[in-house]
Amino acid sequence: MADARFDVLTIGNAIIDVFAKVDDEFLQKEGMDKSIMHLVDAERSEYLYSRLPGNPQHISGGSCCNTAVGVSSLGGNGAFIGKVAEDDLGQIFRKDLTKAGVVYTTPTLIHGTSTARSMIVITPDGERTMNTYLGACQELTVADMDEDLISASALTFMEGYLWDPPEAKRAFVKAGQLAHKHQRLAGITLSDPFCVDRFRDEFINLLRNKTMDVLLANEDEIKSLYQVDNLSDAVKAVQEDCATVAITLGSKGALAIKDGTVSEVPAFKVEQVEDVTGAGDLFASGFLYGLARGQTMDQSLSLGCLCASEIISHVGARPNMSLEQMAKDTGLAL
Repeated sequence: MADARFDVLTIGNAIIDVFAKVDDEFLQKEGMDKSIMHLVDAERSEYLYSRLPGNPQHISGGSCCNTAVGVSSLGGNGAFIGKVAEDDLGQIFRKDLTKAGVVYTTPTLIHGTSTARSMIVITPDGERTMNTYLGACQELTVADMDEDLISASALTFMEGYLWDPPEAKRAFVKAGQLAHKHQRLAGITLSDPFCVDRFRDEFINLLRNKTMDVLLANEDEIKSLYQVDNLSDAVKAVQEDCATVAITLGSKGALAIKDGTVSEVPAFKVEQVEDVTGAGDLFASGFLYGLARGQTMDQSLSLGCLCASEIISHVGARPNMSLEQMAKDTGLAL
């Protein structure tokens, strides 16, 4: 949209990813099951954080945060709404995200829980074990829905994970309403099949009552949403509920449904898949940026697949090279 200051505004959990290399003895000593994501409370979080060896790497993260960074790397204008606390990790999050080129102005949580963090310990075999404390990111409220920011964004995009806290759920709906008030698009990613299982009826209602105009999901999530066993049944069902849908298909690429027309593109070849973390987040960067800039479904899908291919070629959910340059090299630059 030519009159939009921002291409994509994302709203989601603001989580600092803290990476540390450890040995298997550390996992045993600290009672961690390898390769599992453990949800931990504030006390456990502080304890583990103090026990991490070496100089852990800190990167601003969370699904929608990653998507906003991808939009920026593509040369687009990305913004983010998410809650951090008045602590050191909150300051690190804000500085890191701003350095990545994303506009981030959400007010800091004062006198509340500490900033969310996901402590990711990596053993010599490359396995990742996560310990996640959600903290301040779950304190997002309706008051944080910046109408000026939403009205200035071609597309406002939210993560399904945000549907868990009741207050954030109200904020989610408010953001959609504000987007529509200013003739902007609102979208949602289903986040994961377990999230869908928890809120299936509510997610379908968000689509049917037109609170959301755009839906992103992977194959498992969309089949879970409609409780079907094959993709074709899910595609048939979802086009009755949402005008614009993109579904990632892993190594098979991705498909989109726009006003009843189905488009499909292949994945980009990757020499070696190193880490699929963030693949869906960065697919969203490319697809939504294409959508915001008025590209066709095929072009938007291809841009999404290109971004995903860069992310899975290395460890971590941040691009190691300019996605804008990659798009230029493949003829997909906007």
